Amino acid sequence: MTDLRIRAATPGDLDTVLAFWKLAAEGTSISDDRDGVERLVARDPEALILAELDGELVGTVIAGFDGWRCHLYRLAVHPERRRRGIGAALLTAAEERFVQLGGRRGDAMVLVRNETAQHAWRAAGYAPEEKWRRWVKPLAG
Repeated sequence: MTDLRIRAATPGDLDTVLAFWKLAAEGTSISDDRDGVERLVARDPEALILAELDGELVGTVIAGFDGWRCHLYRLAVHPERRRRGIGAALLTAAEERFVQLGGRRGDAMVLVRNETAQHAWRAAGYAPEEKWRRWVKPLAG
């Protein structure tokens, strides 16, 4: 897939990304809105990584690093473009970013019911840690 372009998102990409997530991402998040994604890109302009093929958005991943841990979110590939190496290319870009920033281990948020994603993450070398649970508290009303 030599025509695949991997790059960081810009503010001009945000509406396209949000529409793409409705098509390609599983589940929704409290921050899946324009304000949430704008804050992400403003705070860390390299965190939202896009994959484009012939100018079309075909994949995303958020590679967030807080100085302590490396977190992966919103790995999504267009349903008609899956199993072609796009997800792997996005994860490689995210992992390279983490290494450059001094990160030591990446963790990913994967829905329990999303078996397709679980297979993809396992194929990329990730494994679930069943001893951990995610605890959440919405901060916005």
